Amino acid sequence: MNRSILTAMMAAGAITLTQGLVAGEHQPPAAGGRKSSELVVYVSSQGLYYDSIISARAIPPNGPFQKLEGGGPHGGPMTEWGPGDHDYVGGRWWMDTNGDGEMDEEDAYFVCPLLGPGRAES
Repeated sequence: MNRSILTAMMAAGAITLTQGLVAGEHQPPAAGGRKSSELVVYVSSQGLYYDSIISARAIPPNGPFQKLEGGGPHGGPMTEWGPGDHDYVGGRWWMDTNGDGEMDEEDAYFVCPLLGPGRAES
């Protein structure tokens, strides 16, 4: 498959998946939340919620990535590490779009930074 077509498909997939994870989550931010935030991500190791901004930019599957998945306590996306944690990679996300549990070229890779400070409520 042509690499530019694959990149375009990954970008569309990342946007669609991210929007699907947060369907219904577009509501006024909680106390301490940002009005410009498009997404709230739960960081399980910290028990905190972080605002984020969805980037429409897919990136190639090179370098470190962190898994972003659904099922957070607020019904939205969650991850294990966030700002200040040693294993946090600055908002470089991987979503297992083909469900095989492996990072491979069929998955979505994108940038979506977490904006501190974290807060206890979504």
